[in-house]
Amino acid sequence: MDATSLPVTNGSLLIAEPFLGDTNFERSVVLVCEHSPAGTFGLVLNQLTDLHLSDVIEDVYADQSLFVGGPVQQNTLHFIHRRPDLIDGSIAIQDGLYWSGDFEQVKQAVNVGTLTERDIRFFVGYSGWGAGQLAAELDQKSWIVSRTDAGFLFDTPADQFWRGVLKRMGGEFKSIANYPVDPRLN
Repeated sequence: MDATSLPVTNGSLLIAEPFLGDTNFERSVVLVCEHSPAGTFGLVLNQLTDLHLSDVIEDVYADQSLFVGGPVQQNTLHFIHRRPDLIDGSIAIQDGLYWSGDFEQVKQAVNVGTLTERDIRFFVGYSGWGAGQLAAELDQKSWIVSRTDAGFLFDTPADQFWRGVLKRMGGEFKSIANYPVDPRLN
């Protein structure tokens, strides 16, 4: 089974095709946090903002970067992490990777430095698909489906993530990673 035919499950990565044509998802990699027949919820892993957590949450003093999770409800804050031992109510996405949890515990751990950007990422907004919507986009070959591990996710810089995921996949995907953003400039 090739990567384009992998089933979408919690923990899947949706990698935007190089010429997707949607500015919200250009060269994006979306982590699927929840997938069911009713729809899909995910977070874009590689769209960094100029904002920090302390810019949007008053009683947080750490300058952790914020990512754009997607175009939906950009007035909401979401997070993924790999420290369920520090955050009650964490939802397992895959082995070693968790979503959500007790935000008061998160704020305390961030403020004292036990949760750093190596273990947690924060997102404004999210990516969402209604019932059947993602399946239609997959049929149109808009996304490449893959998997990753928490180590690669947290250790790879955002501006290298799209290419890095494709290169790790090897084969034809390794060459897709080198496609220019605008082929007319090649």
